[in-house]
Amino acid sequence: MIMVVALALAGAVQGGVSTARAEGNGTSTGRQLLFYNHAYGVLDRATADAVEHSSYLRDFADFQVRTTTGSGGQTWTGRYLMGRETYFELFGVGDVPGKDGTLGAAGLGVSTERAGDLPTVIERLRKAGISDPVEFRQTRDFGDGVPVPWFDAVFTTDQYDLFGAWGMEYRPEYFADPRGNTEPASHPGDVGRERYLSDAYRDHLMRDVTGVRLAVTARDLAGTVPLLKAGGFAVRSLPGGAVVAKGGGTTIRFDAVPLDQVGLKRVEMSLNRSVPDRHVERIGHSALVVGPGTHAVWTFEDQDRPGGGTMSDRTSGAGQGSHTPDQGGEVVDGWPGHVRDRAGMTRGDATM
Repeated sequence: MIMVVALALAGAVQGGVSTARAEGNGTSTGRQLLFYNHAYGVLDRATADAVEHSSYLRDFADFQVRTTTGSGGQTWTGRYLMGRETYFELFGVGDVPGKDGTLGAAGLGVSTERAGDLPTVIERLRKAGISDPVEFRQTRDFGDGVPVPWFDAVFTTDQYDLFGAWGMEYRPEYFADPRGNTEPASHPGDVGRERYLSDAYRDHLMRDVTGVRLAVTARDLAGTVPLLKAGGFAVRSLPGGAVVAKGGGTTIRFDAVPLDQVGLKRVEMSLNRSVPDRHVERIGHSALVVGPGTHAVWTFEDQDRPGGGTMSDRTSGAGQGSHTPDQGGEVVDGWPGHVRDRAGMTRGDATM
């Protein structure tokens, strides 16, 4: 995402604003229709630059850095780590326009696997009291000036602080266009994540995103929970205002915090193979811990905040904080090199 809220909403919103509330320990609304697709976070400049130039990440994951031109000439520069079905993207302050380029801004895209499931999600939202969900269609220009339908999407509201979540369904026209470099359908109606992403993950350690932890405001969390429930995630409230959503192999945790403490806190990943030892890679104000076994955890607790102090100094209990480097791990110049106008990555193309 990035810019799905900021840019797409600017042209898509009509009518009133729906109000959603994160209620109780409600479970899912039925068959799971939406699955974790990707998340993103805006990091401090030092960390974003260290990510961009990390030679370790190039080996660890299908890692790309690219500048994208979207609708209306908007551009953004992102750093992508892609797996078999899931991925995440990292930005530096100012890499994307407006408040979405603010330190701590973040987003979450959840997508369907079968064509026609997004309208069911929207109907579930209406039954849950979201009377006016925000719907739009995103297109992509491959460089010839002809927009190709890319995906349909829905938000519960057009009001947000620094976090937004949206449901999405890739369009068949996009899969039919050879410039998308997508895979053939594995079954009728296949609009899934694995079809959309490259198989390049096989050549690296990272396989998929299994967990994400985000610190968001209470308002942004209230706008997110109804979408996750409508998508079929099992949603559970925790003491202190936190919410956990599980489904499809990914666990998403949200901590409700003040606006000046928001941000991406933690990403957990499965690996393609077991590694015998624990490796800690310090990347800017973050730490990626790989192994032992088939698991990796990347924490972003020490982001520099204006006014002094780091994220871990100012937020208690929002991350693990135990992943300080014990040895190894270096940041060297690596290889050169986002959506919310965006909400997606495609295989091998320099422009989304």
